Amino acid sequence: MGVEGLGRCVMVVPTYNESENIEWIVGRLRTAQPGVDVMIVDDNSPDGTGDLADRMAARDDAVTVVHRTEKAGLGAAYLHGFAVALEAGYDVIGEMDADGSHQPEQLQRLLDALRTADLVIGSRYVPGGSVVNWPVQRLLLSRGGNLYVRLLLGIKVKDATAGFRLFRRETLEAIDLGSVRSTGYVFQTDLAYRTIAHGLRLTEVPIEFIERERGDSKMSGQVASESLRMITRWGLSERRAQLRKGRSKVTA
Repeated sequence: MGVEGLGRCVMVVPTYNESENIEWIVGRLRTAQPGVDVMIVDDNSPDGTGDLADRMAARDDAVTVVHRTEKAGLGAAYLHGFAVALEAGYDVIGEMDADGSHQPEQLQRLLDALRTADLVIGSRYVPGGSVVNWPVQRLLLSRGGNLYVRLLLGIKVKDATAGFRLFRRETLEAIDLGSVRSTGYVFQTDLAYRTIAHGLRLTEVPIEFIERERGDSKMSGQVASESLRMITRWGLSERRAQLRKGRSKVTA
C-alpha cells in the first residue's frame, strides 16, 4: 500500500523487554494508519518480545521483524532498521517508541508535515505540544537538555532529543548514516543536526507525549547525565569543526 503522495512508509520500532506493550502499540498503529508498515527491531529481549513480534509478523504482511543479537543502544538499533528499510525501498522511514509514549493516532500530523519537509519531529516543546505524567525533575532535565543543545550547536530545534520522527529516504541517504557513531540518546540530536547542516528542511509538529504505563523505562538519571556528557563532547567537536571550516574559507 503506502501513503498517498508520500509512497511506501515504514515505522521502525526498537524493542528491549517490551512484551507488555508491543502487541498493543502495533495494533494501534495498524488501526490508525493501515497504509503504514511496521518494522520491529528487537535487541534479543529476554522477556520474549521477539517471539511475540514474530507471531504478529506471521499474521500481518505489513509487520516485519529484525532480530539483533545484543543490546547495543537505541541509535544502533535505529541505524540497523534504517539500513534494512532503505534496502527494502521505502520512501519514508519513521521512528517511534514501543511503550505508548508516542501515540500512533497523532502520526497523521507528521505525515501531513512531511509533504513540505525532509525531516519531521513530533515535538513536546513547540506550542500545542505537551508531556503527560512526567515528574517535574525529568521535565526540567529534558527541557534543560534541549536548551543546552540549542545553545551548544546553534540550532533552533525545540525538541532535538525527541524520538517520534519521519525521514524522507533522500534525507537519510544525504546525511551519511555510515559515519554516525552516536548510539545512545544523543543519536536523535545527531541526526537532527546533520539534517540542518545539509541544508535540508526540518519541521516540528506538536504532539502529546505520555509516560509509559506498563514495563520499565530505559531512561534513568544516570542515562540522562551520560547523554548530556556525550552531547557536550560531540557538540564541542562539531563546533571546532565548524570553526576550522570557517577559518579555511577565510584563508582560501
